[in-house]
Amino acid sequence: MDIDNLLQFLTDLKANNNREWFAENKARYDQVRLQFEQMCKELITGISAFDEEIKHVEVKDCVFRIYRDTRFSNDKTPYKTHFGVYIASDGGRKSKRAGYYLHLDPTGCFIGSGVWCPDPVVLKALRQSVYDNIDELNEIRTSTEFSQYYGAFFEEDKLKTVPRGFPKDFPDAELLKLKHYLVEYSLDDTVLHAPDFVSRVTAIAKCAYPFNRFLNYTVDEVVGSR
Repeated sequence: MDIDNLLQFLTDLKANNNREWFAENKARYDQVRLQFEQMCKELITGISAFDEEIKHVEVKDCVFRIYRDTRFSNDKTPYKTHFGVYIASDGGRKSKRAGYYLHLDPTGCFIGSGVWCPDPVVLKALRQSVYDNIDELNEIRTSTEFSQYYGAFFEEDKLKTVPRGFPKDFPDAELLKLKHYLVEYSLDDTVLHAPDFVSRVTAIAKCAYPFNRFLNYTVDEVVGSR
């Protein structure tokens, strides 16, 4: 896939985020969208090799639309200026399960794994699982495979204090304050322009598989298995 071509389209779209420009460049958008979807198909195949729950996931269920929902937003620009795909079983981009997210954006590209913005019931259960199984989680996140790509968890919206029901002196109390159980790895030019881009992204995603498996054990208990 020509990443530069895709990122250039998004750069131009950001500078011309209106329906008139988009209509004039629709053929260009269709070209990069098809390229992105083909890449996502290859990525799904690659991830399926180590996470068998991804085997029957379809691209159309995973790729996010470029059209923004502006009904409740002060930002009325009609289009997103990035491409995103969330590869997860039981619904793709609509799944509540932990999965693999790829974000391509001229301002920064990254791959993420885990659960973003779980509903309150799932979040409470995940916090309880972290508390009850902290040794297992710490073994995962300090492993050589995981830690070579993923560091601190995503801390946006993090609570200032330990949530009610948990001891304040818990050694890993910071993990209980999280609103998202998510990790990210920024993709630099050496990855973005590699001829084996999909293989490299797949390898990075593979290192997060034990983390996703840990989270999904709890998610499935709460929302039901597939």
